[in-house]
Amino acid sequence: MDEVIEWTDRGIVNGGVVEQGFRLARDAGVVPGVLWLSPSPISSPPPLVLLGHGGSGHKRSERIGSLACWFASHAGLAALAIDGPYHGDRVPGPIPAAEYQARIAEEGIDVVLDRMADDWKATVSALGALGIADTDSVAYLGMSMGTRFGIPLAAGLGDQLRCVVLGKFGLRQGPALHKGLEAPKRTVMDARRITAPALFHVQWHDEIFPRDGQLALFDALGSQDKHLVSYAGPHAETKPVAIAFWRDFVSRYLASHVGR
Repeated sequence: MDEVIEWTDRGIVNGGVVEQGFRLARDAGVVPGVLWLSPSPISSPPPLVLLGHGGSGHKRSERIGSLACWFASHAGLAALAIDGPYHGDRVPGPIPAAEYQARIAEEGIDVVLDRMADDWKATVSALGALGIADTDSVAYLGMSMGTRFGIPLAAGLGDQLRCVVLGKFGLRQGPALHKGLEAPKRTVMDARRITAPALFHVQWHDEIFPRDGQLALFDALGSQDKHLVSYAGPHAETKPVAIAFWRDFVSRYLASHVGR
């Protein structure tokens, strides 16, 4: 089967940002996604920011939408989000965390990590082929589950990846998560292959991913240009200043590739 994008709903949000839903048909299944584009005319395809949502979230969660609109309206970038495994439009309705974790574990964490990375790369390739975005200039931003599935993707993007923002995830996990989700050796292997500039966010009192495992993951990143930032508070807490720091980091590395 050829991978074909079917455009679905389209809307104008947040002062003119274009929000375009789509479904990408693949042999492995349909990938549901959303693309956000700048309201201002751009002379050439813009760089692309990939936004990975957290556990029990989806491609249109509040944080994803807010980040996407900021990147599109303030930085002239295109932003893309797709649903994670057993999340969003990949399932008939929301399912509890314990259930989607068990499904991933039953299927095999390595299998799901590979498939999610392939879904991302296929979607990026399809948008690039249509001339919608400059897919030679890509950034990735994702916390928690967004980091779990973002690390294999970032490792596989190679020179396309200009920078990456990760965090709230580590080489060890607490008892709240299914044991079958652990893949520390795989995570280290993929992290070492990431060479783009990296920003890593640590929640200092994270009860889901212990601090030492997060610091060990930062240490494993292969990037020569990598930055560690930490904030007090539990896993779910995210201060506005942290989000602004993520946005500025991505914008700094992609700004020179924006043409108007």
